[in-house]
Amino acid sequence: MKTILATLFIPCCVLAADLETKTYRINIEPRCGEGHVSCSDVRYVARSKEGGESIVLTGGTWHTACADGSPCRFLGYRFQDGNVSYRVHQSGLLEVVRGRDEVLLSEQGEWQE
Repeated sequence: MKTILATLFIPCCVLAADLETKTYRINIEPRCGEGHVSCSDVRYVARSKEGGESIVLTGGTWHTACADGSPCRFLGYRFQDGNVSYRVHQSGLLEVVRGRDEVLLSEQGEWQE
C-alpha cells in the first residue's frame, strides 16, 4: 500500500508549480528528492500583482494522516510566518490566517501549466 501511495504523491513533491489568484502570483517549489511522499522543504514565493511586494517562506506539504500516522491524501502546502499561516490547497485556494481564526485573505486561484 505504501508503494502505491508514494507513486500517487510523487508529483506533489518533485515539480515546481505556479498558482495565480486575483491579487497574487505564487510559485511553489518542493526541494525534496524523488520518492518522498511528504516534503518539509518547500519554497513559497508570492508576489503581489498590485504593488509588486513579495514574500518568501519555507514550509511543507500538507496531508491527511493514515490510520498508522503516515501521510495519506495530499491536501496542499503549509507555510508559517510568525503567527500568520499560509495554506495553499490542492484545489488552488490560497488562505492566509492570523492566529487561529482571523482570515486575512481567502482567494481561489488557478494552477498554471
